[in-house]
Amino acid sequence: MTRITEPVIGNSLFAGPCHTRNIQGMNENAPADLSTTPADTRAVVVPDKPALEGLEEKWAARWKQDATYAFDRTQPRENVYSIDTPPPTVSGSLHVGHVFSYTHTDVIARYQRMTGKSVFYPMGWDDNGLPTERRVQNYFGVRCDPSLPYDADFTPPEKPNPKKQVPISRPNFIELCEQLVEEDEKAFESLWRTLGLSVDWDTTYTTIGKDAQTVSQRAFLRNFARGEAYLQEAPTLWDVTFQTAVAQAELEAREYAGAYHRVAFHRVSTSSTNDGSGPTNDGSGSTNDGVEPIYIETTRPELIPSVVALIAHPDDERYADLFGTTVTSPVFGVEIPVLAHPAAEKDKGAGIAMCCTFGDLTDVQWWRELQLPVRTVIGRDGRFTRETPAWLSSDQAATHYADLAGKTAFSAREAMVAKLRETGDLDGDPKPTQRMTNFFEKGDKPLEIVSTRQWYIRNGGRDTDLRKTLVGEGTKITWVPEYMKHRYDNWVGGLNGDWLVSRQRFFGIPFPVWYPLDAEGEPDYDHPLLPAEAELPVDPSTDAPRGFTEAQRGQAGGFLGDPDVMDTWATSSLTPHIAGGWERDNDLFERVFPMDLATQAHDIIRTWLFSRVVRAHFENGQVPWSHALISGFVVDPDRKKMSKSKGNVVVPTEILEKFGADAVRWRAAMARPGLDSPSTRPR
Repeated sequence: MTRITEPVIGNSLFAGPCHTRNIQGMNENAPADLSTTPADTRAVVVPDKPALEGLEEKWAARWKQDATYAFDRTQPRENVYSIDTPPPTVSGSLHVGHVFSYTHTDVIARYQRMTGKSVFYPMGWDDNGLPTERRVQNYFGVRCDPSLPYDADFTPPEKPNPKKQVPISRPNFIELCEQLVEEDEKAFESLWRTLGLSVDWDTTYTTIGKDAQTVSQRAFLRNFARGEAYLQEAPTLWDVTFQTAVAQAELEAREYAGAYHRVAFHRVSTSSTNDGSGPTNDGSGSTNDGVEPIYIETTRPELIPSVVALIAHPDDERYADLFGTTVTSPVFGVEIPVLAHPAAEKDKGAGIAMCCTFGDLTDVQWWRELQLPVRTVIGRDGRFTRETPAWLSSDQAATHYADLAGKTAFSAREAMVAKLRETGDLDGDPKPTQRMTNFFEKGDKPLEIVSTRQWYIRNGGRDTDLRKTLVGEGTKITWVPEYMKHRYDNWVGGLNGDWLVSRQRFFGIPFPVWYPLDAEGEPDYDHPLLPAEAELPVDPSTDAPRGFTEAQRGQAGGFLGDPDVMDTWATSSLTPHIAGGWERDNDLFERVFPMDLATQAHDIIRTWLFSRVVRAHFENGQVPWSHALISGFVVDPDRKKMSKSKGNVVVPTEILEKFGADAVRWRAAMARPGLDSPSTRPR
């Protein structure tokens, strides 16, 4: 017997150089042995139905024992194929779509091994952020209160009540988060092993673990030192339910029932000497000097207390004589300017709009470009501030505002409409409409815009040159399918602001920042205190900065820890660095980075894929991988997206138990990258 070599041509998009494989066979020069085994000695019993029981467990145990898929780190970079595997959110549940996309990755990993490559195929767990917090709150019946001290003897309620959650300290809350995600990770790993993923299970990581904390904080400190990260107080999209800022990539536009209100603003009389401190009309709706009022149409009349200008298009002849003049707001009588801006829509409503701080993103644009004042009335809790704003200090304005103070936006809207009716400033009845408004993708209430201090990383949203550079980075990636690059280009080209990376939550990686307090106990945000990289990871909520003691926390002349945590994408944007051992294991990092393949679904091109490109561009000056494989969704037979509420979700364990891993993998391998695939039973 001799060994015959058969060439395998690596013409696949994911193939490496041409290799050969050895196949046991006969020497072609030797005579063929055509003898057969007598029938009576080779009786074979074929079962009526092949048994699957125990098959996956048997081979999973064997592969683990033999370290079959262990990464051989003695191989040079040219003989390594490295994969940036998507870390699934462990606080959720796996569905058949995960099975399909992860099977695609595994098929490529196995093929690359067959070509002779040493495959770096890690698995991560995305275990921080809002989904985990919500799960912990409901599971244990607790809520985080950072003002409380740590209780070493705390135990969760025996019968958790999600509606009456027990307040606990942040350290206690984090302990419960870590406890729950550890159990979730075991369940996820068990399913992946059953599916037969050829992952190197010695290279797992979590997005909240010590390695991830160190990598994330180190990268942030370097971004800050190079001017790529910055702290700024600015209008921020805010979810009032979760009490946190929301980034552009996390927005979801939904239809929302509303109504247009035709509201009168009043021209200021030439003889008026109003300084903006109070009304110039008598509250009856009559106009000054008998001049007709200016009508605007708005779906948010409750924001009239925060109006800072009326704005029309510069070419709109209807309002040309008003530009440069002032009008007064209904009910409150605050004097505001009438200005021109090209973003005003002549054919929308009355063609002239009130600019409030802030009702929507157009308000933010006008405020910024026209240098208007900030008059915020809605707080972080989604309610009108209880203190009367300074610009509503006149007796009449303050009295009216007192009826709105402390109310939600919805309740304040009802109260404001009633006032407009009383003063005669509401023309006709509100006209119902359906409008598109922004929601947090995980939220159920429209977002507000409030002024907050947040951390940002530059991403080209405010820098044309950087935007062009990042679009160019996309050309260095081979996209599968190729047309998915258009989604990347469209997203980067449409950015209107930098990447907001801070979140007002608890179970996440903290910013490694403290602020010195002056003699009055006020924080100096312009001169933050930073740790050395050798000190990482740190938690400013429990650790004191170098040169200070814990007793100085919150004291004049002492320090204040930054209370925020990093957005989960700010951590996941560094998965190649976390898995690859960046600055922790330089030998490993040089063998696996830049990686060969990134796999993910098309809906997170704007978040996970783009954010990794941004971080690698800043830190490494290159794209983080050469290929991006984009998967579609798995939909039900009617091509509707699967969801628990619709009852059309296919649970992976059910089909794996019924059909076995090989049948499920075969069906998954039939799905084409980038295209949605209907869920059908294996044949």
